Amino acid sequence: MYTAARQHLLTVRDLLRFAVSRFNEAELFFGHGSHSAWDEAAYLILHSLKLPLDKLEPFLDARLLPSELDAALQLIEARVSSRKPAAYLTREAWLGPYRFYVDERVIVPRSFIAELLPESLTPWIEYPELVHRALDLCTGSGCLAILLAEHYPDAEVDAVDLSADALAVAEINVEQYGLSERLRLLRSDLYTAVEGETYDLIISNPPYVDAPSVAALPQEYLHEPELALGSGEDGLDATRTIIENASRFLNPHGVLVVEIGHNREVLEPQYPELEFIWLDTSGGDGFVFLLTREMLIEAGY
Repeated sequence: MYTAARQHLLTVRDLLRFAVSRFNEAELFFGHGSHSAWDEAAYLILHSLKLPLDKLEPFLDARLLPSELDAALQLIEARVSSRKPAAYLTREAWLGPYRFYVDERVIVPRSFIAELLPESLTPWIEYPELVHRALDLCTGSGCLAILLAEHYPDAEVDAVDLSADALAVAEINVEQYGLSERLRLLRSDLYTAVEGETYDLIISNPPYVDAPSVAALPQEYLHEPELALGSGEDGLDATRTIIENASRFLNPHGVLVVEIGHNREVLEPQYPELEFIWLDTSGGDGFVFLLTREMLIEAGY
């Protein structure tokens, strides 16, 4: 098939059509930054050709050099044969305009919290300069910690993860963004390494996939670290630890923001005394909750 493709595909448009067909035929799963065969094919082709990722249309009818065609076809074939998420093939992932280095040592970044940080935490955080210290639990690649530092320029940020491998990747990203002076990476099982510290804002995108769902995940997810996906039978072991200990680590009027996937109906009955604030995201209002220190203390946590 790829021998014929090298003979007959002439333009970016030809290559795009071929890639979409191959991805659909292989029944690939898209959930790591792309949402369709078209989106993923366009991304991989533009990346391979070193073209702007947001400008496909001007290049659709551009003729391809044999070396360019070979490089793109190799990437397309690697996506089909390995079923690795595209981010692991290109060694990059994007959250909005922010690019991060990733590899198989970390989960591919895809958090709704990223879209909330610029301004959606108002009125609970009235002004960015009110955040002097922030904490990112389960930081993985460091992407959310870096966004914390970017959006709250007066904040010192701590980022923790249980995985030394993940922290090695996070260090690459922290250095690329020039944040080593403001962003501290710590190996820690959630709060253990920051005992005695307090923060104005704590965020977390912890493991939250329940055990039955972990067992049924598409093959693409099996390339990600297992530690970063599941958390106990109902997926909420880490989330419970985060909630039940957060008030000790929050300053007065401090805020906790946690992403929990599709677990709202499982979580809320476990904490009937807590009035979770569910934040609006591009995916809906059931994926990320907010609690203040005062709400936690009033509920007995």
